Amino acid sequence: MKSNNPIFNNNPAFNGQAGYGQGGYAQQAYPQGGYPPPPPGYGAPQYGAPLQAPQATRAMTIDDVVQKTGISLGVVLIAAVATWVGTGDVTAGDTSSLVALTSVGMFGGLIVGLICSFKRSMLSPALVLAYAAFQGLFMGGISKIYDAQFSTQGEPSIVFQAVLGTIFAGGGVLAAYKFFDIKIGDRFRRGVIAASFGFLGLGLLELVLSMFGHGMGFFGNGGMGLIFAIAGLAFGVVGLLLDFDMVENGLRAGVPEKFAWTAAFGLTASLVMVYFYLLRILAILQND
Repeated sequence: MKSNNPIFNNNPAFNGQAGYGQGGYAQQAYPQGGYPPPPPGYGAPQYGAPLQAPQATRAMTIDDVVQKTGISLGVVLIAAVATWVGTGDVTAGDTSSLVALTSVGMFGGLIVGLICSFKRSMLSPALVLAYAAFQGLFMGGISKIYDAQFSTQGEPSIVFQAVLGTIFAGGGVLAAYKFFDIKIGDRFRRGVIAASFGFLGLGLLELVLSMFGHGMGFFGNGGMGLIFAIAGLAFGVVGLLLDFDMVENGLRAGVPEKFAWTAAFGLTASLVMVYFYLLRILAILQND
């Protein structure tokens, strides 16, 4: 079963093509009882001493996924807080450093995210954490801007509401997946992937049109902006559902522990998407 998240869809460890746990990993036909031949001179001082078997690669566990995802989200949070605290006062018009860091985070996160998404081998911790840091810069910057523009004095900040909503969304999707034993069908998966490509195409088209002053309002605060944000939130939530399914498939297949960083990237990307579009929805409703 494939996911609409490219990092899981492209990676053989999660798309069912790796053969882990099914005789395809670390089971080569070596002589001498199944172990690789020793290097020249191995054990020379001790003739007849038994050879030591190579240490097997430990299979990924759910704890590995939770820990690596927690580290990734922690980096997002630290970078976001640092951006919020370390930049000027938006209400006073001191936005130069804020805009700069937000732009760096947006474009840096896009570039590193694309590299991670289309990389077919396991992701390194450095690459995943770099993505998390860039996303933290962007999330912290855009959150501070939205908070200054749309939060109402005496009411909970829309940033706090978005964070709380993201936590409930992630927990709710996981609970629904486990307790209701949701099965992801191939037809549903294909439909989500097709719709995701359409959503991405609309976003790119809107970006190009906006540069020439002919945007359709998908990034605005009107009705079209609200519809587009709701669609983005829906894709993020469904993406989480499919990603949980892909992680479970990886655990069942016995993929190596190092693939936990790949899982952490996919889940972090989906949760960031949920938070961003939920923040957009709250901002648009508050503006109305």
